[in-house]
Amino acid sequence: MKLAVITLLALALPGNSFFFPPTTPPTFHLSSTTSSTFDLPTYLKETTPFIESSLSTCLEYQSIPQTKKITEAMYYSLLAGGKRIRPVACLLSYDLFSKKNNKDLKVKYETPIATALSLEMIHTMSLIHDDLPSMDDDDLRRGKPTCHIVYGEDVAILAGDSLLSSSFEYCIKNTRIDAISGDNKPERLLNVVSRLGASVGNIGLAGGQVMDLECEGKPSGEVGIEDLRWIHLHKTAALLKVACASGAILGGASEEEVEKVEMFAEKIGLAFQVADDILDCTASSEELGKTAGKDEAVDKATYVRLLGLEGAKEEAQRLTDEAKECLSGWGEEADGLRAIADFIISRSN
Repeated sequence: MKLAVITLLALALPGNSFFFPPTTPPTFHLSSTTSSTFDLPTYLKETTPFIESSLSTCLEYQSIPQTKKITEAMYYSLLAGGKRIRPVACLLSYDLFSKKNNKDLKVKYETPIATALSLEMIHTMSLIHDDLPSMDDDDLRRGKPTCHIVYGEDVAILAGDSLLSSSFEYCIKNTRIDAISGDNKPERLLNVVSRLGASVGNIGLAGGQVMDLECEGKPSGEVGIEDLRWIHLHKTAALLKVACASGAILGGASEEEVEKVEMFAEKIGLAFQVADDILDCTASSEELGKTAGKDEAVDKATYVRLLGLEGAKEEAQRLTDEAKECLSGWGEEADGLRAIADFIISRSN
């Protein structure tokens, strides 16, 4: 099956789901550049377990032998840890517009959590497929053997496909339309699902991945910075853009406000990739949880390769500064998103 296969399930699958305990929340290392008016470490400490717990029960399948293997493969990758940046960005964007302050996260985030989890399912699908021998051919992800190493290439492909289709099913079934903020509530949910679908297609993750593969091994003179930006606007920034836009839409934002949040997300999405390229050549495999130095080994087009290490660091900071400028119309209520922007370029993995 191809990366862009999308299968929308029309009916619920009754029965008990397999339960896989949530993984230990990751440790985040934040630099002094992080926003001083928003306590991101505390927010992550409180919110990440909620996201992990929700992910651990989001795939509901009949507990029968015929579905056990693929469900285990899906959960193996989905619950392998990670920064959960996309769900967090969705929730923080929702906070900017919804103004809900309930301390019970299940109540506070009852509207956007289904979309947040759907984003993580799609992201996990992309990681499973990226790691395949026909793609990036990697055997380590988040400090664990990749899905195809554990379950075989055939099951890994199908697990990724199933996560993709399940993401749409979960979003639609578990978003209460009456809890969405703003006017035209059904249209807002349709808008979110449409954006989720578009982010994966030929002008999204799949298109970005194809161009990335085509640029691999080409001399530096044949791959320019604009090529690299196109790749990662569609491959890396796509889901962050949908995450921030979806949170805003569900929180009641206007079209103009959604556009500003999208611009912010595009900038931090590119900054995320620049930071990844830097870490690939400066951090160890143990620190990264994946194979370090892989980009250079396969002669991949990266920001470090085109701009040099110092130039890449400058580019990451420039993009982060521009991202924050997109939020200039808001005050401290947008500091959560600003803190995420800082975290993206100061992280250690």
